[in-house]
Amino acid sequence: MQRSATFPYWSALAVSLLLTGPAAAAQLSAQSLAQGWQFHIAPKSAEAKAHPEAAEWRAAEVPGSVQTDLLKAGVITDPFYRDNEARLQWIGLADWDYRLSFKADPATLKRSHVELVFDGLDTYADVTLNGRKLIAADNMFRRWRVPVKGVLRSGENKLEVHLHSPIARLQPWLLKQPYALPGEFDSAFGDEPKGKQSANYIRKANYQYGWDWGPRYVTLGIWQPVRLESWDDVRMSDVHIAQQHVDADVAELHAEANVQADQAGKAKLTVSWSDPDGSRQQASQDVELRKGDNALSLPIRIEHPRRWWPVGYGAQDMYRFEVALSRDGATLAAASRATGLRSVELRREKDPWGRGFAFVVNGVPVFAKGANLIPFDSFPNRATPERMAQILRSARDANMNMLRMWGGGHYQSDAFYEEADRLGLMIWQDFMFGGAIPPYDEAFRENTRIEAVEQVRRLRDHPSIVLWCGNNEVQTGWEAWDDRKKFRASLAPDELARIENGMKALFGETLRSVVRENAPDVPYWASSPSTDYEGPANQLTDGDYHSWSVWSGSKPIEHYLSETPRFQSEYGLQSFPVMATVRAFAEERDLEPNSPVMRAHQKFANGDGNDRLLLYIRKYYGEPKDFESFVYLSQVMQAEGIELAAEHLRSVRPQAMGSLYWQLNDVWPGASWSSVDYFGRWKALQFHARRFYAPVRVVAVHNDGRSDVFVVSDRTEPFQATLRSRVMSMDGKVLRESKQALKVAPLASAKVASPTDAELLRKADPAGSFAVYELVDDKGRLLSRHLLFAKPPIELKLPDPDLKAELRDNGQGGLLVVSARRLAREVWVDFGTLDAAPEDNAFDLLPGETRELRITSEAGIDALRGALHVRSLAGATKGDAKP
Repeated sequence: MQRSATFPYWSALAVSLLLTGPAAAAQLSAQSLAQGWQFHIAPKSAEAKAHPEAAEWRAAEVPGSVQTDLLKAGVITDPFYRDNEARLQWIGLADWDYRLSFKADPATLKRSHVELVFDGLDTYADVTLNGRKLIAADNMFRRWRVPVKGVLRSGENKLEVHLHSPIARLQPWLLKQPYALPGEFDSAFGDEPKGKQSANYIRKANYQYGWDWGPRYVTLGIWQPVRLESWDDVRMSDVHIAQQHVDADVAELHAEANVQADQAGKAKLTVSWSDPDGSRQQASQDVELRKGDNALSLPIRIEHPRRWWPVGYGAQDMYRFEVALSRDGATLAAASRATGLRSVELRREKDPWGRGFAFVVNGVPVFAKGANLIPFDSFPNRATPERMAQILRSARDANMNMLRMWGGGHYQSDAFYEEADRLGLMIWQDFMFGGAIPPYDEAFRENTRIEAVEQVRRLRDHPSIVLWCGNNEVQTGWEAWDDRKKFRASLAPDELARIENGMKALFGETLRSVVRENAPDVPYWASSPSTDYEGPANQLTDGDYHSWSVWSGSKPIEHYLSETPRFQSEYGLQSFPVMATVRAFAEERDLEPNSPVMRAHQKFANGDGNDRLLLYIRKYYGEPKDFESFVYLSQVMQAEGIELAAEHLRSVRPQAMGSLYWQLNDVWPGASWSSVDYFGRWKALQFHARRFYAPVRVVAVHNDGRSDVFVVSDRTEPFQATLRSRVMSMDGKVLRESKQALKVAPLASAKVASPTDAELLRKADPAGSFAVYELVDDKGRLLSRHLLFAKPPIELKLPDPDLKAELRDNGQGGLLVVSARRLAREVWVDFGTLDAAPEDNAFDLLPGETRELRITSEAGIDALRGALHVRSLAGATKGDAKP
């Protein structure tokens, strides 16, 4: 099979089935249909007359989308540049035709079974082969397989795909309905009436209709690979290693294989597996095949298994299992699977704070540290395995151990989950519902059920997946959002009951049953946030919690300290990306917070989000000196605000057992809640996250004139350490200091001090002094440092730090030596438009302190020196401007 730019959904299974070995390959073969496609706008489409530039047949990429094909052909310009988004909405309103002429090889035509397989069609698609209609697709997330033995020809074959605009197809129907179900974000471009969103009614990635962090690009296309599969007698359609019981002593497993057979008869099922150390074992048993579908199972017992652990808790050991079906020594079919052996529990025990919500892996309670993950691009085919791996490595490098795969996007490729397996990142996997209220009809539910079965079976052998969740914010939105409340009040009681019962049937029963039947070793959760339909959603004392009073509700950042949920699965503050990313989509004339282009790349509140950013910046830091200072201060505000929330959550362990901020990544360049921007550049928040998610952390939380100091440890063993505290003036004078010997408990947070401001600072000026808490191990190594201020940043008397920076040539990008005579807060190292990554950034320098930072870049040392700029909070605002 040809590997495309994006690694397909189904690749791991396809590769294991097709390429296990010569004997297996002789049984099932595939002919890729990736090359030679053409596309154009459908002549009868309503948009065709207005866009004759799209009428010509042009080369198309498969997998791909209409938008990326048009871009490659030069018909449209960069969809992300300036305000191009508004001018390109016609693409999603049009119908499109794809066609391919191909020859089937003679060997394929001779096989007993020949099937046309589309791993993904986006989304309403009619497929014909040699004039015969074979598929009417209506779900972006499903695979479509159809027999073509009697349709395929020995000569030229013509494959055609007609793609319907989901908006143009659904809107006329929707406008005739007595009501429209509440959706997410109304179109800003007038292609759908306000309150009449069609996205609810189609199984397609919700975010492509526009979100408050991404553009509206309603894609169409053949977004996953296409092929012909041919076989004789037997096809092994699925292999799964079911984990019945796993602990340190034994792993009790079942190797399960689904087999299609043309005739009944005896056969042998053999399973061999490779231990992580390379040793091999084998088990086999005789089986009796029935004509048709067969579900085969072989029990396996592994003594003292090498288990898969989340990063920071142990190794990410994996076993490879090879499953073969044979008769009289000849292989009929074979496949392979790699998986990690581990147990997962979602522990919900009653305790003094209510009912817990904790992930327990291999018997160890794990505090979940991480972020929410959205799709990697507005156009999924552009998300290469390398780009996905970069984002996942960024999470691992920032000491994260969990990512929540949010429900408004799409299920990721096998390459994504394989990388998560390797890195030890736990994945909270939503089913693809982003918050809109779904239809209650049985046909919609059945379509979703088939989708869920396919996706759970595809992904269930990935040890990284530790939770399947029914949806994002459907229940809490229905219960608490104003538009939902108004909608509910407008309904007759019987129709209201049908909608509510439909949601409970889909998320509380149908999807739960799919997980229970196909991946029972992984917990299921009905909605996020929720109490799993055991009560109202978004409760502090039970279930998971989304906290949006800060930012969406404009509450002060300190409000985070007033909420202590059991597991905080969403919370966030926005920022702009670095200037190099801004300049990639904007011109010099656009560099104002509320210019038309900056508003176009700010999706919160239709562009008014930049005023929300300024509200928080002005409250805590002052008036930005210029646009670059606005960008810098937005990142500082985001980083310091999320740090306060995350450290509060870690400090109250085990009352809270998870912190997943919104969000890790971006689908395009613009303002958002991300900590890593569209181009993979780290914002200040990502650097802060590496520190506040560190395995051992000293946390100092200042609130209401008191500082609570905690030592937090994710280590599984206790250790000895010393807590060193100093109070210093801004120019470095030590006003007082103390030391405290500690025995740090494992998997715990312990309060070690709680001084009032008067006790801590005594007579020192609270605006001109600060406290430094440092945790040092028994060998004198600094484990964690925390600077604590009794006043908010805007009230501090920050001096000019007299920053010095020297870039030395070390032959590998450079070594930057940075020093400060006086306190330097939020030091930011920047190289303009050059791609250069410092090993740390957004850090504080104590008075007189020097740091050496490795710089990774392909640029030459002279270019780096010319572009180097180092700044801090001092001088970022206009004088002493107050909000």
